[in-house]
Amino acid sequence: MKRYLLLLIIALAIVLRLWNLGNNPPALTWDEAAWGYNAYSLGVDGRDEFGRFLPLDYLESFGDFKPVMYAYLDVIPIRIFGLNEFAVRFPSALFGALTVIITYFLTKRIFWNSKQKELYAFLATLFLAISPWHIMLSRAAFEANIATFFLAGGVWLFLKGVQEKKWYLAASIIFFVLSLYTFNTARIVAPILVLLLSVLFRRKLIENKKQALVAFIVGILLILPTFRFLLSPQASLRFKEVNIFSDASVVETANQEIANDNSSTWSKVLHNRRFAYTISFLRHYFDNLNPNFLFIKGDGNPKFSTQDVGEMYLWDLPFFVAGILLLIKKREAFWWVIPSWLLLAILPAATARETPHALRIETTLPTFQIIVAYGFSQFLLKIRSVRRFKLIVIFLGILLFANFFYFFRNYNVHYPREFSGEWQYGYKDSINYVKSVQNNYDSIYITNELGRPYVYYAFYLKTDPKNFRENSIVRRDVFGFVTVDGFDKYKFLDNVTEIEENKKNLFINTPKNVPPGANILKNFYFLNKNVSLVAYE
Repeated sequence: MKRYLLLLIIALAIVLRLWNLGNNPPALTWDEAAWGYNAYSLGVDGRDEFGRFLPLDYLESFGDFKPVMYAYLDVIPIRIFGLNEFAVRFPSALFGALTVIITYFLTKRIFWNSKQKELYAFLATLFLAISPWHIMLSRAAFEANIATFFLAGGVWLFLKGVQEKKWYLAASIIFFVLSLYTFNTARIVAPILVLLLSVLFRRKLIENKKQALVAFIVGILLILPTFRFLLSPQASLRFKEVNIFSDASVVETANQEIANDNSSTWSKVLHNRRFAYTISFLRHYFDNLNPNFLFIKGDGNPKFSTQDVGEMYLWDLPFFVAGILLLIKKREAFWWVIPSWLLLAILPAATARETPHALRIETTLPTFQIIVAYGFSQFLLKIRSVRRFKLIVIFLGILLFANFFYFFRNYNVHYPREFSGEWQYGYKDSINYVKSVQNNYDSIYITNELGRPYVYYAFYLKTDPKNFRENSIVRRDVFGFVTVDGFDKYKFLDNVTEIEENKKNLFINTPKNVPPGANILKNFYFLNKNVSLVAYE
């Protein structure tokens, strides 16, 4: 019976992540298109879009120097399904489902000596399977979702290694290192988790020093291909762009407050910029634990939330609070792994200016769901002798289903129409039109206003990678960012209205920038019926 129940939960997780995957989210983000085209390019001749052969350290892409794992995982799906939305998102959906499976074994391992470990594991697996947070991040090509699998698998294998299968320690390190090749945040979270586990299980590691040494050597060897890059300025480029410590306004505010106090000694201490940055860090850290973010509205970015359901369900709230308190009170088995993991994994996200951020703290999953499962399990155990126990369980099950159904219906019916613009909707339709008429024109000018149009043209036109490299006009600025101004007859500009040539030209522009008197050929629409792009002569 238990086996069938687990299979049912896994099947549910797979359906929720794979069903209609190519159509919802309603379009590809530019990062998704970049993953897809780089994977396509690697599958054709083993080189990324700009010609680096089998890169292991980074993909230059837009100059954000992406970790390489997602592109390699996407090579086979694209070879099988073609260069399309479903294939690009398939690795994220697949590893999302695998994370649900790992959660079952991870939870049982954490509570290894508890009589209720099966109950905790089944509920944690179910809660992750239907989690709005995890579903949404599994249905787009987010490399964070792959990293979450590797981190969860790494923790599970480590705990199994120090208890039973000693050689699982090496497998654990492999999983942790693979997360470094997957997502930038994991490059901080994985070493922290490894250090935490190593310190707390140091006696076990000393007892199994042979296996621990082999695991250490394996880890070092696997890191070597990317080690030099991790120490390079390019590796920290994204951090420098978004971190709170490069925010000059914090220093300016501190200096102004000191000046307002006539540069007194006490004011220099109170308004010291280091103190100000510490306050800013703490504020950003606790933003990620804000109840409004977790249980009410979710992330402010519609890519990570439907905006009317939290990253977790409101139903989860009382059991999450109870779970935290009861974990600390009962201290079953390796209970401390869960809060330690959760709190430490938020640290990198707390340095970013934009908080809360569901993607950057996805490395905390599935700790939130395990805590809820623990709290709910303890509640069930507490009331199991109550006369109306079954009625209470049925009532709570109905409430949970109502929460889930509200999210699921909104995500599949209203969300695509309401937020198609957030997913750069309109590129695909406009490119299909351009493809059908391009032979009638000498040049085609496309606005940059919707962001990174070149990668959509390369993707949807299935541009031969070699041709792209030979004919693309690429600019790299002093900060490392990469801009493609054109390839073949396609020109990508910030202001296409400035083009004046005695040639037959086609323009793809946003409606507000269409010049008076232009011969409008076709409008392209968001799903809410607003015009996204316009084709004109």
